[in-house]
Amino acid sequence: MTGKLSGKVAIVTGGSANLGKLFAEALADDGADVLVHYNSARRADEAAVVVKDLESRGVRAFAHQGDLTADGEITKLVDAVITQFGRWDILVNTAGLIIRKAVADTTEDEYDRSMAINAKVPYFLMKEAATKMADDGRIVNMVTTQVAFTAPTYSAYAGSKAPVEHFTKAFSKEIGVRGVTVNCIAPGPQKTEFFYNAETPETIAWLSGLTISGDIGDPIDVVPVMRFLVAPETRWVTAQTVYVNGGMIAPIN
Repeated sequence: MTGKLSGKVAIVTGGSANLGKLFAEALADDGADVLVHYNSARRADEAAVVVKDLESRGVRAFAHQGDLTADGEITKLVDAVITQFGRWDILVNTAGLIIRKAVADTTEDEYDRSMAINAKVPYFLMKEAATKMADDGRIVNMVTTQVAFTAPTYSAYAGSKAPVEHFTKAFSKEIGVRGVTVNCIAPGPQKTEFFYNAETPETIAWLSGLTISGDIGDPIDVVPVMRFLVAPETRWVTAQTVYVNGGMIAPIN
């Protein structure tokens, strides 16, 4: 796919680490210019490293910090990429928050933060795309295998990701007339800081045992699906959720 995205401009939310970083690198390898979004100022140095790496791949890139749950920050993000590069073609939403608690132990603040980061941010980024994304654009929203695989203590996380599937399907019908596709990727557990920070050795072992390989996934396994969904040729795939989880199935007992 190298070079297929030449002339295209992408935003990757949460692009300084984990899956977001890998997605930014893949987009650059395919020729796209990239805005690397990061949420916390503490990630500024790692975002700068990612930008330097992307530029070494022959594309233009810059970093943009912003708490996208705050009023006006989403608009600032989108306006920044259009000001810098003159257009906007691709959105990959990877920013997320895991709250790993039973319903009985979840605070109202944790619930609100989950909904704000996991559901509200993608919704209002798509709202910006409705008027500011170029024709024939591509939108990929990261959800989670947990939207289809029920497990205890994931209610706030899975519950705040589930609406994104519905937002995606509805928005695909609204913007599809302009050739823009809108899809979801639902990864299973991945070997990332994002995953490990929320789990214990016991839960990691349990989740590993539910896959065909007996192990959790590597984030690099998700990258080809993203590349497929943003490719110019993938014009007839929209309103879909693609599961990348090693065949994760519920245990029978």
